[in-house]
Amino acid sequence: MNTGITSNTRSCDWLWPLLKHHSLMMLLGLLLSLIALLSGMGLLSLSGWFLSATALAGLTVTTAQAFNYFTPAGGVRGLSIARTASRYGERLVTHEATFRALTTLRSLAWRALLPLGEQRLGGERRGELLNRLVADIDTLDHLYLRLAVPLCSFVLGSLLLVGFVAWFDPAKALLLGGGLLLSALCLPALFYVLGRRASRGQVQGKRDYRIALLEYLSAQGELTLFGAREGYRAALDERERTWQRTQAWLASLNGIGLGLTIFIHGTLVLLILLLVSGGVGSNQPPGALAALLLFAALSTMELLSPLSTAFAQLAGTLEAANRVDDLLTAPPGVQFVSQGPTVTEGRIELKGIDFAYPGGAPVLKGVALELAPGSSTALIGKTGCGKSTLLSLLTRCWEPVRGEILLDGRPLTAYSEAELRRAITVVSQRVHVFSASLRDNLLLANEAATDAELTAVLAKVGLGHLALDCWLGDGGRPLSGGETRRLGIARALLRDSPILLLDEPTEGLDRHTEAQMLRLLLAHCRGEAGESAGAEGAAVGETKALAKGERKQGRTLLMISHRLTAMAQMDQICVLEQGQIVARGDHAQLLADFAPYARQYRR
Repeated sequence: MNTGITSNTRSCDWLWPLLKHHSLMMLLGLLLSLIALLSGMGLLSLSGWFLSATALAGLTVTTAQAFNYFTPAGGVRGLSIARTASRYGERLVTHEATFRALTTLRSLAWRALLPLGEQRLGGERRGELLNRLVADIDTLDHLYLRLAVPLCSFVLGSLLLVGFVAWFDPAKALLLGGGLLLSALCLPALFYVLGRRASRGQVQGKRDYRIALLEYLSAQGELTLFGAREGYRAALDERERTWQRTQAWLASLNGIGLGLTIFIHGTLVLLILLLVSGGVGSNQPPGALAALLLFAALSTMELLSPLSTAFAQLAGTLEAANRVDDLLTAPPGVQFVSQGPTVTEGRIELKGIDFAYPGGAPVLKGVALELAPGSSTALIGKTGCGKSTLLSLLTRCWEPVRGEILLDGRPLTAYSEAELRRAITVVSQRVHVFSASLRDNLLLANEAATDAELTAVLAKVGLGHLALDCWLGDGGRPLSGGETRRLGIARALLRDSPILLLDEPTEGLDRHTEAQMLRLLLAHCRGEAGESAGAEGAAVGETKALAKGERKQGRTLLMISHRLTAMAQMDQICVLEQGQIVARGDHAQLLADFAPYARQYRR
């Protein structure tokens, strides 16, 4: 496992605030669980006494006429109703409390995940992160539902039951309490030890299987191309069988636990039976009270049954809690200040930037670059020369090893994360489409945009045929690859940020569409209306731009590319080779003075 989000702490400092936040509902669920448990024990005890007392009262006419049948019968009905209602309420409240707590925990996990950035998460597998956010957090429902509630109910219910029996006969109460105490000490420890390896294996097996399954599904094309699909599927099936073996062992362990609990319960009841057969109290013969105490002992099954199952899977739950704790306590890869200045001009200066990924060779070496406000700069070079890394440094996904980056004359580290995200718009090669409508996907860029503005932007990028209410689904299935890229460009046009960073935004588009989109982006940076897919779209776009009062001083543009489309429209072109800028100038200067650029352009 990648150590980027692993910490040594196991304090789980987030657990207490989480429980405190939902404490009222959790305590209510515990109270209802205790009421249901006491109602069940009271119902069984009262029923045993009532049947025995009724039988004894019927031996003579006098006792039969004097016996009160109605009060115990009403008590039985009342306890039956109380048990049913409290059990239903307990299920409802405890599950609602669990779901709310897990929802809060997932929100905490997302808030902890977002600041980690590429520096912490760059080497993490998607399946690993998904498993932490879904499976590991889901596993934590065991702590409250199957551990805290049954254990607290056992302790409180045992004390009340032993106190009730002690009222009639302290000796029998001592035996009953001793049996329950011995069970509470032995059963959890025994089944925790027996289930420790299997429960941890279940959590780990679920993680490994989820990671392998996601990789198998996402790499179908590559696996088919290289003829490795069958072998990978066999390995996936073997992981599933390993996971199922741990589940089978835990199921067997639950069965063993139930059998052992029944044995302990039967032994305890048998001992109580032997004792009550001699009478209850010092001078009382066997009778209805003996039946009451015997049935009270029988009711302890509800107390004992959760002990083995609760602790058999405790080790796996603690393992999941530790993995969630790793995520929640991981320090961010990049630290931001809480308050800082505002970006107004968009001037960028890079001074002697050196960078290397952890454990890797140098990627950038002494890069010096200045981008004037409102200027357009192209950074070109072969794949792997460090272009995308430079953009990652500008957005503070990574920090330079040496050198300084200035924004409006101030160090990049002086700006808050919110201000930096507001000031910089990034259009990357991969455009994420959310499972929502087209309108919702566009409003991510500008929540205040009206439908008319959204329609105008869609017309500009050639997506005017799509309805705003069109449902895009997971990954934007209705859209082609080219339409997805144009959606990313539409988002950039909706944002009024002073800096625009383009990471091969037109990769995969045909030459004509690529040139059209680049002209549109350049016009957007210069504060012009730009061209659209139709004259009506251009007119609407220009009207909306004037109505909004968009910036007229222009935006600072930095575009990285390995192709030379629209280079003539750039104010500055920098050629990057092996992490160093080897040539710079405008299009005409590089054609005249830098032979490799001229050869690539002619080709």
